[in-house]
Amino acid sequence: MRKFMASARLLAGAAAAGALLSGVPAYADQPQPWETAFQAPATEMMRQIEWFGNYTMWFVVPITVLVLALLAVCVLRFRASVNPVPSRTSHNTLIEVIWTVGPVIVLLLIAIPSFQLLTAQYTPPEEAKLTVKATGNQWNWDYEYQIDKSFSFNSAVLQDADRAKAGKEDRNLYPRLLAVDNELVVPVNTMTRVLITATDVIHSFAVPSFGIKMDAVPGRTNETWFKAEKEGLYYGQCSQLCGKDHAYMPIAVRVVSDAQFKTWMETAKTDVPAANKALMAAIDGTNKVAAAGN
Repeated sequence: MRKFMASARLLAGAAAAGALLSGVPAYADQPQPWETAFQAPATEMMRQIEWFGNYTMWFVVPITVLVLALLAVCVLRFRASVNPVPSRTSHNTLIEVIWTVGPVIVLLLIAIPSFQLLTAQYTPPEEAKLTVKATGNQWNWDYEYQIDKSFSFNSAVLQDADRAKAGKEDRNLYPRLLAVDNELVVPVNTMTRVLITATDVIHSFAVPSFGIKMDAVPGRTNETWFKAEKEGLYYGQCSQLCGKDHAYMPIAVRVVSDAQFKTWMETAKTDVPAANKALMAAIDGTNKVAAAGN
């Protein structure tokens, strides 16, 4: 099913971007119209979440079918016209044992991997090499890189009028209501800690492909982590109803190589827009080379 849904999303994608995005690091999964499956995972944690979702379906579907079948039997066999004299049986030991023990077993089979997954989400397998503080505002995000010489910048939804200036006119790569003016840039295969808070109301930092979702609460600092395994652009959104512009508060994370990240960071410490333009130019050049090689 996972492979089938991935193929369906690929066929529904824009043909104009296909040649450029296949086999090059600029592409990452993003929401698709009428999508019913998870976005393609970019972290080990998201793969575990996806596995758990598929695993629980092996219980959900049979239980749903069983309940539907029992309802159908009751309607067809025990309606008044067919069964005018109802049974007076009040107890059936076997049935009562089955409907007590059965749900207990199902709950145990779901609970054990669920607790294991929950523990893994709060237990990073290694020390973080990069720490970023994400602060939710109405309705944008502030990102602060906590390094020797810390720096910060604001990230807000990209307005259509600013696309040409930002060099983000390709709506397949920079979708409407998801693209931002300044992405959060992180290196690939690097354990990244995200400290999350807010300045006004409760927001939520969520990136589906990373398998992370954490509330941003004023006066409190929450923590999550991820280790992106593939370069590209990944999108998320604030997932708490935080006011009238809640739908216009996207999250965009650009995962790049170590060399590209170091170059970007040196410039970003003093000029974030210039660093972003240089990074986009470097990525575009890499993509053209990769596309030509194909």
